[in-house]
Amino acid sequence: MTYRAPIKDMLFCMKELAGLDEVAKLPGFEEAGLETAQAVLEECAKFNEGVVAPLNWEGDKNPSTWRDGVVTTTPGFKQAFRQFGEGGWQGLQHPGEFGGQNLPKTIGAACIEMLNSANLSFALCPLLTDGAIEALLTAGTPEQQALYLPKMISGEWTGTMNLTEPQAGSDLAMVRTRAEPQPDGCFKIFGTKIYITYGEHDMAPNIVHLVLARVAGAPEGVKGISLFIVPKFMVNADASLGARNDVHCVSIEHKLGIKASPTAVLAFGAHGGEGLNGAGAVGQLIGEENRGLEYMFIMMNAARYAVGVQGIAVAERAYQKAAAFAKERVQSRPVDGSLPGSGPIIHHPDVRRMLMTMRAYTEGCRAMAITAAAAFDASHHHVDADVRKQNQAFYEFMVPLVKGYSTEMSVEVANLGLQVHGGMGFIEETGAAQYLRDSRILPIYEGTTAIQANDLVGRKTARDGGRTPKAIAAQIALTEGELAKHDSAAAKSMLRRLTAARVAFEQVVEFVAGNTKAHPNAVFAGSVPYLMLAGNVVAGWQMARALVIAEDQLANLASGGEGDAAFLKAKVATAHFYAEHLLNKVPGLRDSIVEGGDCATALALESF
Repeated sequence: MTYRAPIKDMLFCMKELAGLDEVAKLPGFEEAGLETAQAVLEECAKFNEGVVAPLNWEGDKNPSTWRDGVVTTTPGFKQAFRQFGEGGWQGLQHPGEFGGQNLPKTIGAACIEMLNSANLSFALCPLLTDGAIEALLTAGTPEQQALYLPKMISGEWTGTMNLTEPQAGSDLAMVRTRAEPQPDGCFKIFGTKIYITYGEHDMAPNIVHLVLARVAGAPEGVKGISLFIVPKFMVNADASLGARNDVHCVSIEHKLGIKASPTAVLAFGAHGGEGLNGAGAVGQLIGEENRGLEYMFIMMNAARYAVGVQGIAVAERAYQKAAAFAKERVQSRPVDGSLPGSGPIIHHPDVRRMLMTMRAYTEGCRAMAITAAAAFDASHHHVDADVRKQNQAFYEFMVPLVKGYSTEMSVEVANLGLQVHGGMGFIEETGAAQYLRDSRILPIYEGTTAIQANDLVGRKTARDGGRTPKAIAAQIALTEGELAKHDSAAAKSMLRRLTAARVAFEQVVEFVAGNTKAHPNAVFAGSVPYLMLAGNVVAGWQMARALVIAEDQLANLASGGEGDAAFLKAKVATAHFYAEHLLNKVPGLRDSIVEGGDCATALALESF
């Protein structure tokens, strides 16, 4: 079964939910309306369906290999990456002044989903490069930007982010890589970094590493970390490549999934480099000393959103495969007697329930992510400062939801995909197992679900008394008013479930905002359930909005208007399912968070 990009649903989300027409009114995005979006998505789909997707299974069977410091990627990856760069896909969302296409994130998010659905391992290379580009755009000097950005935006060079060390995982206060100042203003970098995605590969002639390190005498903890550019090959003033820098890949990891993506262990300053004065990787400071974590968070936030989209992408691919299998696999007579003998398993109610769960989760999270992308665009480009501020607050609240809820969702969806396949799903040759193995990293890297949840509790809710989530709840209440105008069974169902979910959400926000300081253990014991509740509510809210719009458009069709009746009816049915099978879980989560925190930490430590 081959991948087919869900262009129609993506365009629906952009136009009807994210307000693409309004995005196209923002300065710099005037040409980015629906016509442009459709043309870009169709070209993106053609590339990913035809070039990238066929390499996905090959990458799982023949992953990247390491030998004597050299990493060789899966056969076909190098050629596909060249086509990716030549097609302008790396520069889709980046500024035109450095060679990018300057399209809004609202459109770019859909293209990122397609790339990751086609091949998650392949897509990780551009994902990290995007983050490095964002950091340089924010904190790099004009000289650094002019030297590095055109090559990175064109896809000629790639980028990485180097945070983790053997003793410093998520706790970056423990980073010990050191940076020694040199007379020429550069630094020599010494240390080891682990889990560096595409830290070494053969798909591009140069890799631009962004590295966290400490300058001698810097304060302890996160306040003493600086950020450095450390290229694999030194870069001359004309952007030509010079001597090999003293950064070397000493091994790559053997992983459960995303096997074609090389996860490198990098040694900085361990070998010395030809043409250099002794050992040490040459690096340039980005921005000011001791502000490295602040700059790195730019990369991390870009990556966290993108990882959430990866979750949606894998879920879509798993759903497509499971739906295709269910239409073909003949097994048992339907319980309602609708067929005289055994039929395809899609006739069985439980299989339909699993497929609908997969579909509803995926569509809800896609709608949430694209709506968040539109807020990002407004937060950066709207002419009104207050509007920018409101959209920034909304987008920042959404990032942990997109990252945390969508990635946890992807594991559940991929797992259901395996179940739809039955015993065949447990056999690697079927291909369904790869999606489960690949998806399992997503709730872990770029900050675990618990780290996203801690951010949601501390920075996004408790800090200002829950102002942003309360404002979201008020918007949800307006959607309830729109639902009340509709008399269909689906609208009535959604109204009942959305109202109950919104009330539960408000109660949890009050609990979190009022108890984080006084009862931190009770609040943080429920932090991940809070994230899952909030993600469910916001995705369900988007599905409710979609239901209202779809029913309005169906009414217009009945009056002689134009549209795709089958698509709109499917949207209503999927939203109805979301209400009765997913959104209805929210009140139970509310009980666990508000009333169950103390029992989560009640068992004596020695009893574990």
